[in-house]
Amino acid sequence: MKESSVRKMWIADQGDGTYRNPILYTDYSDPDAIRVGDDFFMVASSFSNTPSVPILHSKDLVNWKVINYVMDRLPFERYDTPQHGCGAWAPAIRYHEGLYYVFIPFPDEGIMMCTAKDPWGKWDAPQMIKKIRGWIDPCPFWDDDGTMYMVNGFAKSRIGFKSALYLCPLRDEGKGLEAMVDEGAFVYDGHATQPTIEGPKLYKRNGYYYIFAPAGGVKTGWQTVLRSKKILGPYEERIVMRQGNTPVNGPHQGAWVDTQTGEDWFLHFQDVGSAGRIIHLQPMRWVDDWPVIGSDPQESGCGEPVLHYRKPDVGAVWPVDAPEDSDFFKGPELGLQWQWNANAQAGWYQLKDGGLRLNAVPQPENVHLYDMSNLLLQKWPAPEFVITARLDLRDLRDGDVCGMVSLGGSCDSLLAAKQGGEVRLLQRTGETGKGTEGCRDLGVTITADAMQLRMTVTGAASVSWEYSVDGENFSAVGQETAASAGVWVGVKAGLCAFHQGSGEAGSVTAEYFVFSEKK
Repeated sequence: MKESSVRKMWIADQGDGTYRNPILYTDYSDPDAIRVGDDFFMVASSFSNTPSVPILHSKDLVNWKVINYVMDRLPFERYDTPQHGCGAWAPAIRYHEGLYYVFIPFPDEGIMMCTAKDPWGKWDAPQMIKKIRGWIDPCPFWDDDGTMYMVNGFAKSRIGFKSALYLCPLRDEGKGLEAMVDEGAFVYDGHATQPTIEGPKLYKRNGYYYIFAPAGGVKTGWQTVLRSKKILGPYEERIVMRQGNTPVNGPHQGAWVDTQTGEDWFLHFQDVGSAGRIIHLQPMRWVDDWPVIGSDPQESGCGEPVLHYRKPDVGAVWPVDAPEDSDFFKGPELGLQWQWNANAQAGWYQLKDGGLRLNAVPQPENVHLYDMSNLLLQKWPAPEFVITARLDLRDLRDGDVCGMVSLGGSCDSLLAAKQGGEVRLLQRTGETGKGTEGCRDLGVTITADAMQLRMTVTGAASVSWEYSVDGENFSAVGQETAASAGVWVGVKAGLCAFHQGSGEAGSVTAEYFVFSEKK
C-alpha cells in the first residue's frame, strides 16, 4: 500500500472559505478551548486511556491537529488496568501570565492540575488541587484583582447529587495550589429550570460574570448561560442554543473563544452514539450583553446549530488539515492518534525498520479482551470507513494471539492465534465490562508469513471483517456485529498482541494501519 494514496477520512474545511459541521467527526469529548495570540488550543476527556488528555492545536478553529498529551500516565495505580468510564473526565485549559493550566477531574480521586510554559513540550506532573470524590468539570478563573477561583459541577454517581454549581477560591498555602472549600459557596441550583447543569466555564465581559454550562442531559439538552454582576451571584439564566429544527442533538458543553479580529465563536460536542462525542463550531454574537450561539433568524435570543458556515476571520488563510489516522509506523515515536487501554508499560512495543513490533504480553487465561491493558487504540475519524492492516506473523510463538480490535460498549476482534505450530483465525466478541465474551474458530488456517486484516465500519453502526494473504484478494470472514458506544466514549479501533499459555511469548509486526473510504 502506498502512502501517497492515503487521505484523511473527514475534512471540515470546504476550501472555499466555508466549513461544514462537525469540524471533527471524532470523539473529543467535553472540549474546552482558548486562544493565545494567533494559536487556538483545545483539550478533551480521555477517561482511562493513555497518554491522557489530548491537546489539539489550530490556527483557524476549523483545521485541527493533535500536538501533545497533558499526561503520559494516569497518576493512580488502579489505572494500570482498564477502568471503563473512570479516569480523566472533562478538563479545562487556561493561560495566565505565561503559563498554561489544565484542570482535570478524576471523579473517584479529586481535582488535579497540570501546567506548562510550552503546550508542545513536557507538562509538569499532576498536582492534586482537592482530594474529593464526585467533583467534576472544574474550570479556573482569575478575577481582575488577581484572585483565582474554580467553578465545578457534581457527579451524582459519586456524590449523590447533581444539577448544582460550586465556586471556591484557590490559594497556594505553601504546599501547592489548593481549593479553599471553606470559603466557597454553591452559586447555582438548576433543579427547577436547568436540570443536570454541568460543564461550567467561567468568563468575565463588560462587567458581567458569565458561566456557560449545558443542561438537560447529553443527548437531549441545551446550552445555558448564567450572568451576574457579582461572582457569587445571584445569577440570571438564559438558554442560548437548542437543537431546534436541526439534526444536532444536545448540543452539549464546550468553550467560548474569540479571534484576533474580534469575532466570537463557540465549540461544543454532539453525542452521536457509537462514534462518540463529535465537535461542532458555532458563530456567536452578543445582544444586550447575552450571547446568542448559532443561527437565530427569529431574533429570539436562542440560536440553533449551523451545519455549514463561513470560516472564522483570523486574518490569514491556513492549510486544510485534520488529525492523523492512518499510520505506516515510520517512528521514532508512536503517532499521536494512538492511546493504550490503560497505563502503558515498558516493553510493550518497539518501532524499527518502518514497522511497529507489538510484543505478545502474557495475559491470564480468564481475562477478557476488553480488559487487557495493552490494546493499542485510536478514535473513529468518520461515520464510515475501512481499515486495512498488514501483519508480519513470522515471530509468533505458540500461545500468541494478535489482530485487529473494535472496542466500545461491545468488543469485537479478528485475531490470528498460533497453537501447535499452526495459525488460525478467530473472532472474539464480548460486552465491555460485563464479564461476557465468546471466541469462535473461523475455520481458516494461515500458512503465509504475513496477512492483511480489514475492518469495515458501516453507518457508524456495524463492524465486519475480511482477510487476505496476498493483499489483493480479500475474503469475508466472521460475523458482522453491531457497534455501540462505551461508557461516555465512542468506539475505538486498533491492534492487539497477547500471549496465553506457559511457553515463551513472541511478537507481531504491523507494517501499516490505513484508513480508506468505504466503497
